[in-house]
Amino acid sequence: MTLLPGSLRGRLLVSLLGAIVLTALAQGWTAYRTARAEADQIFDVQMQQMAMSLRPGLHSRLQGGLPGDDDDVGIVLQVWSADGIRVYQSSARAVLPERAVLGFSDVVADGTRYRVFSLQTPQQVIQVAQDMAIRRQMAGTLALRTVAPIALTAPLLMLAAWWAVSASLVPVARVRRQLAQRQADALTPVGEDQLPDEIRPLVRELNGLLGRVRQAFDAQTHFVADAAHELRSPLAALQLQAQALQRAADAPARELAVQRLMAGIARASRLVDQLLALARQQADAAGSVPRQPVMLAALVREEVAEATAAAQASGIDLGLAAADSTAADGAVMGQPEALRVLCRNLLDNALKYTPAPGRVDVSVQLQQGRLLLRVDDSGPGIAPAERSRVLDRFVRLPGQDAAGSGLGLAIVKSIADLHGATLVLDTSPALGGLRAEVSFPAAPAA
Repeated sequence: MTLLPGSLRGRLLVSLLGAIVLTALAQGWTAYRTARAEADQIFDVQMQQMAMSLRPGLHSRLQGGLPGDDDDVGIVLQVWSADGIRVYQSSARAVLPERAVLGFSDVVADGTRYRVFSLQTPQQVIQVAQDMAIRRQMAGTLALRTVAPIALTAPLLMLAAWWAVSASLVPVARVRRQLAQRQADALTPVGEDQLPDEIRPLVRELNGLLGRVRQAFDAQTHFVADAAHELRSPLAALQLQAQALQRAADAPARELAVQRLMAGIARASRLVDQLLALARQQADAAGSVPRQPVMLAALVREEVAEATAAAQASGIDLGLAAADSTAADGAVMGQPEALRVLCRNLLDNALKYTPAPGRVDVSVQLQQGRLLLRVDDSGPGIAPAERSRVLDRFVRLPGQDAAGSGLGLAIVKSIADLHGATLVLDTSPALGGLRAEVSFPAAPAA
């Protein structure tokens, strides 16, 4: 579990302010120790210079006291003659040992610790000492004066870091306010002006998502409107047929009314099924449905077998060309159920618009790394100028059977787009009717 706050601003402030505090403490401690060490060196040099000033020829200076000889700084001065007689003592409160270690040493006298510098000349021995407690106090004072600027600078740096973080996150807060003030249907892009480079890709992806949601929302709105329009006619027809059944006076009339009512119910059911299939494919295209390798030739063979009975009842010769070994073993990455719907709609479309006696040929081929599903029929075909239009929803060409809903090829196009395939409508070279060809990218061999 992280100890940092969940807010990005909080994390930045905690990290930066913590780093400033730790750096200031480390720098202050280092400066304090360095300043104390340098103060000790300065005091040692002063003691040494004081002792050197009492060399032969300067004895008369002791009569009025030595400059700098002050109890306030803890300096004690003693001078011994060559025969061991103390000739000068600056303070009666501290008596240093007569036997001195030449140079610097630490001595305890009367319970007080002194830093002592001893210098021997042919005529005398000079001892200069300083109370270590007073020395440490003075060194600490000097060191604290060195650390004081750091202690004053650290809060200023913390304020600067707080201001920098707050100012840097102002664009993020602006984007948050824009999103918070939007209505549910406001899907326009979020402004990217003056955004940091780290935030701009996130906003760009958000705008892309809003664009996709807007497209899905528009498609859903159009779909609901089109569906309501298309369902109005079959429902009105069913109502009229039900009324005709009520008014039927004899058995033949009732039988005819029942047949018409059943046919209307079948057409309405087919329209609803196709509407649901189209809505499902649009939802799959907007989502992320898992893909898997699908043996296209085997799937087409099963769908042709299921459509054979309906083809025979309509007087249509439905045939499947044998696929070669490469096409039979070829697979596409996709959704099996969606591919079945695609194949079923192509077959239904060909059987519906091919008059009896007619012929429908189906084949699966592998060409240049792509699997081609072809459905050829001997029907009237579609004029080249109308081929792009029939791929739209609810488009029925003049002269077509009114039982059609205008959704079959639109569903095929939607599924083909979902699988990265292309749908091409052309004239069948062998049968003279329509050729519907779907070109799939073949899945790589395992």
